Amino acid sequence: MQKIIILDFGSQTTQLIGRRVRELNTFCEIFPYNKFPDDDKDVIGVILSGSPLSVYQADAFHIDLNRIRGRFPILGICYGAQLISHSYGGKVENAGTREYGRQQLQNVDYTCPLFKGFDERSQVWMSHGDSITKLPRGAILAASTETVANAAYYIPESQPVFGTQFHPEVFHTLQGTLLLRNFVVDVCGSRQEWSPEKFVETTVAELREQIGRDRVILGLSGGVDSSVVAALLNRAIGSQLTCIFVDHGMLRKNEFNNVMHDYEGLGLNVIGVDASEKFLNDLEGVKEPEQKRKIIGRDFVEVFNAEAKKITDAKWLAQGTIYPDRIESLNITGKVIKSHHNVGGLPREMHLQLCEPIKWLFKDEVRRVGRSLGMPEHLIARHPFPGPGLAVRILGDITREKIRILQEADAIYINALREAGLYDEIWQAGAILLSEVRSVGVMGDERTYENPIALRAVTSSDAMTADWAHIPYEVLAKISNEIINKVKGVNRVCYDISSKPPSTIEWE
Repeated sequence: MQKIIILDFGSQTTQLIGRRVRELNTFCEIFPYNKFPDDDKDVIGVILSGSPLSVYQADAFHIDLNRIRGRFPILGICYGAQLISHSYGGKVENAGTREYGRQQLQNVDYTCPLFKGFDERSQVWMSHGDSITKLPRGAILAASTETVANAAYYIPESQPVFGTQFHPEVFHTLQGTLLLRNFVVDVCGSRQEWSPEKFVETTVAELREQIGRDRVILGLSGGVDSSVVAALLNRAIGSQLTCIFVDHGMLRKNEFNNVMHDYEGLGLNVIGVDASEKFLNDLEGVKEPEQKRKIIGRDFVEVFNAEAKKITDAKWLAQGTIYPDRIESLNITGKVIKSHHNVGGLPREMHLQLCEPIKWLFKDEVRRVGRSLGMPEHLIARHPFPGPGLAVRILGDITREKIRILQEADAIYINALREAGLYDEIWQAGAILLSEVRSVGVMGDERTYENPIALRAVTSSDAMTADWAHIPYEVLAKISNEIINKVKGVNRVCYDISSKPPSTIEWE
């Protein structure tokens, strides 16, 4: 299959570039900047990402561009454009001040293939501290802005080279998708053959060939990813699949029973395991977020392993690992950003082979595949929920009483969003218990000293960047009143209006 290679130089928006390419029905893979694949027979183009570094720094990420120049069309974005210039006779210098935000293109060369169909003075998004002060050899200026003389350029070769100082992948570059389409489809020649239906067809065939008559075990979480994996495997191998759903005691209110009912409706063979006592006992007194994640991950493996051993003829373990899991877990410097519960290999004692049928998909693609499989919409449209569950939405140590409080508050919150018709407009929402904070309140004639609840809701297309959802005041007021009146232990409700970045979606 045709594919675009994206070389990651450490940009926060590298995954977003990948998503935009996939939206053009074109397969792409993201590699660390210095790991260009040896097998490049299906590669039709290369994109160089941005970076937090400067190309002239001693520790900057550099590669020998001669390996790919002349063989594939190249698009350099921000740092990528600067690297091309720096490598081929141009000059990159500190801009003096960081140029960040919206700009209008001007002096656009509409003969440049990137700008085919562009409007005059199209809005773009800048985020850089360096500027290209001299173009690389053979380059033609393609666009400027009021403050950036060399906002875009191209080198018209048989395999052309392009550079943009702005970020076409972000939402605020209004014609960014058109620019990427011009590169991916018109310049690189993509046949646009990547689609959910094609993915289901090829993946089901590959699973049948890979697994044969073997038995597969799948750990279900109740989320979209593992549910779609279950549906794919069920279509491919049917009764050879056994699913295990572990209740660690930190699910949402009534979630264990509701999810078990949903899975039975899909015709899946599911074993439900209530291991809440073990998890909660092991988490007693633990406050540090990463330690919580590690304990939950360890206990999950132990519980799952004990159940899996009862299925003596199993040969495979299936997981709902998706592409962002694999990219986020290790950045290009090898430092862990956040532990993912389904990344990192199998326990040696399980002696099972790993099956990850959606490991190339982004979250929105997983949902599209689920719809293609005919899964119920309420399963497909569920908001993401962290693997450790409410453990990372309770700030501080975990107790059964704190879980009760948060489950009740979260259920009121989510139900209110559904009733107001807002749930499907929001990427992710949840309540957070600030269990180590107490605030004074008055209920009736009595003084209270109880916990606040923070409400979080964000809009996003990929979770790499997110903005706080603008929920109407009257809806927030209703939610606040209901939580305070009905949930014992809460006397204050706050709404989180932080965007990502600089904040994250989850608080821990």
